[in-house]
Amino acid sequence: MWGIKAPYFYPMIWLLFSILSSAGIYVIFKFVDKGKMPLLNIIIINYLIASVFGFLLAGEFPIQKILNAEWLYTGLVLGVLLIFLFFMVGLSSAKAGISITTVACKMAVAIPMTFAIIAYKESVGVVKIISIALAILAVILSVYKKSTSNDKLNRLTILLPLVLFLGMGMENSLLIFSKEKYINADISSVYTASLFSVALVSGLILICFKPKLLKNFQNPKIWFTGTLLGLANFGSIYFVLRTLNSGIFTNSVTYGIINIGIVTISVLIGTLFFKEKLTKINISGVVISIIAIILLSFSDSL
Repeated sequence: MWGIKAPYFYPMIWLLFSILSSAGIYVIFKFVDKGKMPLLNIIIINYLIASVFGFLLAGEFPIQKILNAEWLYTGLVLGVLLIFLFFMVGLSSAKAGISITTVACKMAVAIPMTFAIIAYKESVGVVKIISIALAILAVILSVYKKSTSNDKLNRLTILLPLVLFLGMGMENSLLIFSKEKYINADISSVYTASLFSVALVSGLILICFKPKLLKNFQNPKIWFTGTLLGLANFGSIYFVLRTLNSGIFTNSVTYGIINIGIVTISVLIGTLFFKEKLTKINISGVVISIIAIILLSFSDSL
């Protein structure tokens, strides 16, 4: 197709879909915030849809295989991390500010990239080092906003973004570890669906402590939004696993490209559709991110 061999073409499509899916999550959350919709209900529906979709895609619900799987314990940890980090993003945005929270989430890419290089002895050349440095710089510049007088420095301002940084980094590193040790393309759907099932159960336990929120499940708008979020959320992990398993790039390069791609698309969508203003610093970040993606794409072969 268009002169591109299938072994190369499909992994690039998975890479693109993983970026679009993850960027879609941020766009949907933007609508949730604007519509002042109940976050917990949407998150629970999102995990329900992601779980069901994953098992439908796999064509089976192998409960016994899942319970006996080698990846069960890492899957349980990842599943709990998924919902924990979702809530931490909301809490940190409110207490520490959206800009600081976004930087913490995106800077976390440095952890899985470093983990992949050290744990799996990936090649580290001058081009890759420059690419990683540019990727981190691009993330900071792309989401940078001037502090306001309301951004008071307190323990939460420091602690919440730090927890997010470590949590996001741990989640992505665990995903790389699982891919290397347990997960191949054949079980990507079941594995992804299982993670979301754990997150779903965690969410249901949480809502037991807030029974008043149960009435929100009667709202069709909540179900529609939760369904869209669930499909995007499923794709954000499933397509990452497919890309990692394809071997088209090393783990560190894959995460670098995906992360800068998410930031770039999110910034552009925010500008075009939500009328968010870009400063010269933000624009320079987007330009640097494009350069970093190009360098990362070729860093393993140079």
